[in-house]
Amino acid sequence: MRITFPVIVTAGPLSVSAHQIFESLAYAIGFYMYRRSRRLDGDFLPTSDRFSVIAAAAMGAALGSRILYWFEDPVFTLRHMLEPVYLLAGKTIIGGLLGATVAVEWVKRRSGITRRTGDIFAIPIVTAMAVGRIGCFLGGLPDNTYGTATTLPWGVDFGDGIHRHPTQLYEVLFLVSLAIWLRRPMYREGDRYRRFLMAYLAFRLAIDFLKPGVSFAGLTCLQWACAIATLMYRRDILFLLGLAPGRISHG
Repeated sequence: MRITFPVIVTAGPLSVSAHQIFESLAYAIGFYMYRRSRRLDGDFLPTSDRFSVIAAAAMGAALGSRILYWFEDPVFTLRHMLEPVYLLAGKTIIGGLLGATVAVEWVKRRSGITRRTGDIFAIPIVTAMAVGRIGCFLGGLPDNTYGTATTLPWGVDFGDGIHRHPTQLYEVLFLVSLAIWLRRPMYREGDRYRRFLMAYLAFRLAIDFLKPGVSFAGLTCLQWACAIATLMYRRDILFLLGLAPGRISHG
């Protein structure tokens, strides 16, 4: 069966892009899984602190996703910097994750919250991202998440006659595997979120070599962000490679 990209779902007089449908599903499923995790695993934060952390994450993600998007192609951004539609429409997952992480840590420091708070969000975020990436795939070329040209048999023609790496589906497979791995017992409080973030950044650093983009010294802006942020989690990388000790926490 041949798919015509971008995929549009029609119901009577209404027409909605499959990308929008899956993006909405991603938010809904992620929120449901977060609520379920809170119910099953508990939440040690007082209500006021929980709202502060969630609000910081939301604002940090919104700001970070757009700032990093603007730097993906600085020349193009300068040409359109007076166009609100361009400045507000674009976003990137990497910027969102890093922005949310920085904002939450800042709020926690100001509020005196010393315990790790990210573990409860890790699996819901991964699941939501996997669902959202299906929408990116169905969004075709306009979504700008496709890969470079390939002669591999699973290359996908998004409508321009060029068979490309379906990097969105590569990411879906990775995220599903990551969600399964994150369900394993962790070693310390905060490990689940740190390892989710470290694994995803490392994956994007590698997979983005299969994506077109503006490069600086051999890496795109997103890859540079991944590389720099990954250095912050170098101890986790050494532990995963068996080069650093760790201990299981039963708390």
